[in-house]
Amino acid sequence: MRSFSPMIHTRRLFNLCLEWVEFLGLSVVGIATAIAMWNEVGEMWRASRVTLTDLLLMFLFLEVLSMIAQYFRSGQLPVRFPLYIAIVALARYLILDVKELTEWRVLAIAGSILLLTVAVLVIRYGHIRFPYAKDQERAQNPYVDE
Repeated sequence: MRSFSPMIHTRRLFNLCLEWVEFLGLSVVGIATAIAMWNEVGEMWRASRVTLTDLLLMFLFLEVLSMIAQYFRSGQLPVRFPLYIAIVALARYLILDVKELTEWRVLAIAGSILLLTVAVLVIRYGHIRFPYAKDQERAQNPYVDE
C-alpha cells in the first residue's frame, strides 16, 4: 500500500503546472511567429520584390518554428537552435545597417558570428564524440519508440 506524501503530490502538481505554462508559452510564440511570417510575406507581396534581408528574416522565423517543433517532438531544446538564430540575426543586422556601422562595429559583429559558429562546432563535436546514453540507444535501435 502506498502512503500519501503531500510533498510528492505538490511536486507533481507543480511540474504539471510548469508543463502547461511551457506549452502555452511556446504555443503563443509559435502563433506569433507564424503571424509575423505571414505579415512579412504580405509586405514582400505588396512591394513586389524580395530582398536578402527579407529572406534572412524568413529564415529567422523558420528557425524559431523549428526550435518550437523540436521541443514539442522531443521535450528537449538543443542549444544549437538559439545559436543558429543568433547567427542569422547578426548577419541580418550586419546587412541591414552596414552603411551606418563603423569598421570596429563591423569587426565586432563578424567576430561575434565567428564565435557563435565555433560554439556550434564545439557543441556538435561534443555531441558526436560524447553522445548521451539515450542517443546511443536510439542510434543502435532506431525503430524502438520511447
